[in-house]
Amino acid sequence: MNSSNTLLLSKKGMKELKKSIQRLERLQTDVIAQLKNLDKTDGHDQRLARVEKLGELEMIESQLADKHLQLSQAKLFPRKRDAIKVALGSVVELIDAHGRMFRYQLVDSIEANPSDGRISANSPLGQTLLGRTIQETINWGSGLGVRQLTLVRIT
Repeated sequence: MNSSNTLLLSKKGMKELKKSIQRLERLQTDVIAQLKNLDKTDGHDQRLARVEKLGELEMIESQLADKHLQLSQAKLFPRKRDAIKVALGSVVELIDAHGRMFRYQLVDSIEANPSDGRISANSPLGQTLLGRTIQETINWGSGLGVRQLTLVRIT
C-alpha cells in the first residue's frame, strides 16, 4: 500500500470506525438469521420478504467491505507533530474579533464532524488553516460573510 492510500485518523475516528464495523457485523448476523427463518416458509409474502432481506444483506455487506477497506488503510495521526505549523491532526484554537474562542481538530474528510470540533482538512476553513502559524490572521468566508480569525494555539 502506498502512502497516498493511507487514511490518517484520530484515536476517536479509529474507535468510531471499529464500532461501525462491529455494528454492521451484528446487523449482518441478524439478517442472516432472519433469512434462515424465511427459508422454512413457502408463502408468496415470505418469498417477497426473503428478496427484501437479501437486498438488505447485500447493502450491509457492501458497507462492511467499505469499512474494512478503510480500516486496512487507516493509521493513527503521528504522535509528534510539528506544533509550529497547522497540519492534518493539529488541534487549533482561534479567536474572532468579538473574543469568541473556537477549537477545531483538522481531520480527514471521513471523520469530519464540525459539531464535535472535527473539521475536514479539505474544507474551506481547513485548507485556509493548513500551513499557518500562531498569531496569523485568517480571513475566512466570502462576500459579506468574511470573518477574521486569529490563530492563537496549535497542539
